[in-house]
Amino acid sequence: MAGSSRETPGVVPVTVKQISETSHSGEEKANFVINGVDFTNVTIVGKVSEKAERNTDITFIVDDGTGRIGCKRWVNDTFDTKQMDEIQDGIYVLVIGHLKIFQSNKQIFAFSVRPVTNFDEITFHFIECIHDHLRNSKLQPKGDVSTQFQSSDSSLKPAVQSGSSGYQTASSGLSSEQHTVDVKTNCDELVLDYLPSSVAKERGMHRDELSQQLKIPSEKIVDSIRSLEDEGLIYSTIDEYHFKSAAA
Repeated sequence: MAGSSRETPGVVPVTVKQISETSHSGEEKANFVINGVDFTNVTIVGKVSEKAERNTDITFIVDDGTGRIGCKRWVNDTFDTKQMDEIQDGIYVLVIGHLKIFQSNKQIFAFSVRPVTNFDEITFHFIECIHDHLRNSKLQPKGDVSTQFQSSDSSLKPAVQSGSSGYQTASSGLSSEQHTVDVKTNCDELVLDYLPSSVAKERGMHRDELSQQLKIPSEKIVDSIRSLEDEGLIYSTIDEYHFKSAAA
């Protein structure tokens, strides 16, 4: 499996059930494999429960309707503390982090956790999961496509909680023309290529600095940042104006 797998850059949108069905690549870098693709960084969306705080870290459970997974956020400075103060039991969050095995269980070591402020984000996340699954399945040998899809079809059914009535399947009725996650503009690519240069900066890079350095109008930078953040390729740091690359 590992020998024929491909490595995907950036962050992979997944459901908790998909995570539970991943296999280990067996390579030294300890990647996981899904649909024949190696990955380490993931993004999930779900409801928080069992938040527990300690001096060095904060742990919590995320339930996305397909399963539950433990998450850990290291607390190294005041920014980490401030970010996690917003995260409380019962709210929906978007988590970006490294998938690892800890004490025989898969766990996400988060480097970005933020509340979901628009419930369209939940629907969009599950659409991304489906899109990624279908795209990668099509790249598999023909004999494996139907098996891959059937075995993990249930892991791609989105669910959001609606009041006290429990989980309901979220709509995924978007055409392929509407969903263009894997299409980037030249501006997106320039921003994505330039951000790793700020890896040494704890705060990341201000969007105005990106505009100045790349000589691109600020409104185009803002559009690219929004697009790349939605894809999980970059994330905000101390505020909504500073960003770092998820791959840095």
